[in-house]
Amino acid sequence: MTGTPILNKKCPICGKQAILEYKPFCSKKCADIDLGRWLKGSYVIHTNEAPTDEEWSEQASSQSKEEKE
Repeated sequence: MTGTPILNKKCPICGKQAILEYKPFCSKKCADIDLGRWLKGSYVIHTNEAPTDEEWSEQASSQSKEEKE
């Protein structure tokens, strides 16, 4: 492990000791894994609100793009 460890903090991805440089992660690899999860939409905040017209059209256009691929 390189960098300054953060006391009593574990990496949320792998559970190793977190380091200050990649706070709250232990390495660039774990930080990149987390970023990838955000970009893929793996993290979702559920709500009772209905989607706006703009959100519906964005979803429809992204689905049609996926079907073409």
